[in-house]
Amino acid sequence: MVAAAWVLAVQAAALLRGENSKQPLGLSNQVKSAYPFFHTSDELSQELQRLSTSCPGLSVESQTSTGGEVTIEIVNLKKEGSQPKNKMYFLFGEHARELISPESGLYFLRSLCGETDTSEYLNGVLDDTEFRVVLNGNPHSRRKVEGGDFCLRVNENGVDLNRNWDEKWEPSPEFSPADTNPGSRPFSEPETQIFKNDVTNARPTSFVTIHSGTMGMYMPWAYDMEHLAQRNNKAMMSMLRELDEEYCQCPFGAAGKEVGYSCPGTCLDYVYDELNTSYAFAFEIYVGQDYREDLKDRWQEKMRETENTAFVQLAHTEYHHIFHQHHSDFVQLQSKMVRRDHSFRDPDDCLAQFNPTDDSSYHQTVDNWARVYGDLARRIVNDITEKSGGSVLALTQSEAKAKLQLHFQ
Repeated sequence: MVAAAWVLAVQAAALLRGENSKQPLGLSNQVKSAYPFFHTSDELSQELQRLSTSCPGLSVESQTSTGGEVTIEIVNLKKEGSQPKNKMYFLFGEHARELISPESGLYFLRSLCGETDTSEYLNGVLDDTEFRVVLNGNPHSRRKVEGGDFCLRVNENGVDLNRNWDEKWEPSPEFSPADTNPGSRPFSEPETQIFKNDVTNARPTSFVTIHSGTMGMYMPWAYDMEHLAQRNNKAMMSMLRELDEEYCQCPFGAAGKEVGYSCPGTCLDYVYDELNTSYAFAFEIYVGQDYREDLKDRWQEKMRETENTAFVQLAHTEYHHIFHQHHSDFVQLQSKMVRRDHSFRDPDDCLAQFNPTDDSSYHQTVDNWARVYGDLARRIVNDITEKSGGSVLALTQSEAKAKLQLHFQ
């Protein structure tokens, strides 16, 4: 009953926005016609297929859900002959309206393959890191966004894919926004079932999920406002602090603590906890210019807090209004006291908050974050090497996992 009510609510919101539910997916493409620097879903797929024939070590596989409802393309990129210390998993595009998320992933792949102006900066990253990438994690709903439904966050069943993981999962409280619907049960959705199976089989050393709608760089935990991840927390916090200062100048830290509200059922917490992944992050990579000044103020305060301590996590009460007004789309607010259901917003307003709308901002964003992804990979490799004494590759998988666990306590 609850899940059905959520679906009806999302469908009602779509009708209010004038969406014709019988219109074939991709029949019109308002994004491409107005903003040609974005790729359509078909173009994203075509680019991956092209790279699989032109980029050494890059392969693409399609994984289809058990019921055949959805197919997800997954990229693997490993330098031929290398023995990478770091297996890095990226999840892009969980939320359909965040078009810039998959765009940054495609640019990163193209840069690793030597095709962009950023390629020289990323030279050597593939020597020690193997990448596994879900580029377009919500393909059916992304097509609807491309057709003009710019506020659509959830999948085709009206479920928030980033609330549907089996880590502190909770049914949605009464009066919560329709676009934070966690589904009827953990992994109820075909997309998250594919993600779970693939990331479990991959057993990555590091995991990153990419979002937009604000600027932020986060680590576990997201599920509540009280707890900071303990395992390997100093290394992760150090990486966030350094990368944030150079590339983002935005809020950083434990997701739930930093923004001041909880988000159960996220991929970030699940992969860190259930799969024992040593490095887990969630990045918010873009917000419209009108939203940025308050976020930079919070970053400056945070840097002053941490000058004489390893890290300070709890966001000051005086800054809570920032995150309520310019909330993180990764840990989107559920409270009935302060809620924003984007389903009823003006579509153009959504597009401008979550995505660049001019060519210059688009290219600055994808270049900047491709550098972040590459620098993060380098820092992880350096940390693994330091903690393992350079011997991880000489161990069996189980021995390496046990050894790393010991060092990361």
